[in-house]
Amino acid sequence: QVQLVESGGGLVQAGGSLRLSCAASGRTFSSYGMGWFRQAPGKEREFVAAISPIGSMTQYADSVKGRFTVSRDNTKNTLYLQMNSLKPDDTAVYYCAQSLYPLTEKRNEYNYWGQGTQVTVSS
Repeated sequence: QVQLVESGGGLVQAGGSLRLSCAASGRTFSSYGMGWFRQAPGKEREFVAAISPIGSMTQYADSVKGRFTVSRDNTKNTLYLQMNSLKPDDTAVYYCAQSLYPLTEKRNEYNYWGQGTQVTVSS
């Protein structure tokens, strides 16, 4: 059984930075694409970023491009999301997910999900 555990969320002022981590266990981490999604109150869960199994390719939502960076350390079975220049609109619960596909932004192509970590950006 795959387990994904996010950490690193919190409260930050606009313009600040946070780094989220996602620790994975249960199957060979380096074989699967990984992604970050977020869900704000009253909104659907939306794609944020994705990274291929060995980290050679990445993909970002337009709303975070240039501010967020997704990375992974396959020796530590850990996925990261570095978030800079945070805005109040970035406030959401952030989820990491594992996909059967090497790089995808489609939510239904992710089959394992973490429990989420709250990120709140104050103005």
